[in-house]
Parts: sequence; C-alpha cells; structure tokens
Amino acid sequence: MVDTLPAYFCIFAQTTDRLMQETYIQDKTFDRSDVPAQGEYESCIFNSCNFADGDLSGFKFSECTFNNCNFSMAKLNNTVFQDVTFNGCKMLGLRFDTCDKFGLSFAFADCLLNHTSFYGLKIKKTIFGNSQLQGADFSETDLTDAIFDNCDLAQATFDRSVLERADFRTAFHYSIDPEINRIKKARFSVAGLPGLLGKYGINVSF
Repeated sequence: MVDTLPAYFCIFAQTTDRLMQETYIQDKTFDRSDVPAQGEYESCIFNSCNFADGDLSGFKFSECTFNNCNFSMAKLNNTVFQDVTFNGCKMLGLRFDTCDKFGLSFAFADCLLNHTSFYGLKIKKTIFGNSQLQGADFSETDLTDAIFDNCDLAQATFDRSVLERADFRTAFHYSIDPEINRIKKARFSVAGLPGLLGKYGINVSF
C-alpha cells in the first residue's frame, strides 16, 4: 500500500496539470463563437461573439479585447475582468457588481450599457466613450478620475457616489445631486448645469 501512494499522487498531479493547461488560453482570436469553455483567457481577442444570457461565472479575462460582442443579461458571478476593453458591445442589464472585485478594470467605447449595475465598485479612471448608460446604477461607486465622453446618462443613478475629478463635460442627460455625491473637482460643461440643479427647480437658460 505504501508503494502505491507515490504513483497515485504522481497521476493526480499530472491530471491536475493537464486540466490547468486546458483551461488557460493566451493570445487567441475568437470569431463569431458562443460562450467558450470556462477558464482563464489572457491577451485574447473576441470578435462578434455571442455571450447573451450565457453564464460567465468564474471566467477570468485579463488584457482581452471584445469587439462587437453581445453580453446582454449574461451572468457575471465572480467573473474576472482585468485591463479589458469593450468596443461596440451590447451589454444590457449586466451586473458588474457581482464580478470579482480584485483588479477589476475595464474601458468601454461605443457600447450599449443600459440598465447595467456598477453598484459599490471601485472603478477609478474608467473610461466610458460614446456609450449609452441609460438607467445604469452607479450608487456608492468610486468613479474618481473616470471619463464619460459623449455618454447618454439618462435616468442613471448616482447615490453616494465618488465622482471626484470625474469628467462629465461631454456627457448628457445626467442628474447628479451635489448634496449626496462627492463631486470635488469634477468637471462639467455649462450645458450640463441643469443636471446638477434639477432638484432645486431652477431653470437655466443659455
């Protein structure tokens, strides 16, 4: 019995190593594919892939780029996004607040992010470019130094959010209460003043 133990552990270790190798994918391009196998993806590119209603729980994506992909209503429980870029993606109703919080970082360009939740996340310096964020939830979110470039924030929720030094100069349709949000040194355009004064019933003319 004693002699068989080393052999058993050797087989177990080899099997474990093989499984780990099978779930780690690097520098690969996926074109028009559905949800790939659960695992770790590093420096991969996903083009026109369909993740809608899929389960990405436990997946890890680092330094990946998603182009024109559909993520709408996908499950993101403990999903890892580190230095990830989304370009032209449809991302309706996502719960980013359920992602793995460690190292969470991403950027968005030309994306549909309506009714997504970023509740309670620390996503400093995040760039939202030319994207729709209608009805998005930024409650208690740390958006220090974030940039909202030409973004539609209609009915987006900012409640006890940290918006210090955030750039809203080209954003529109937002409503932010200065009394319940931290906006020190945040940047706004003159055209955006109604979004800051709405609760006071003040009419601003230009």
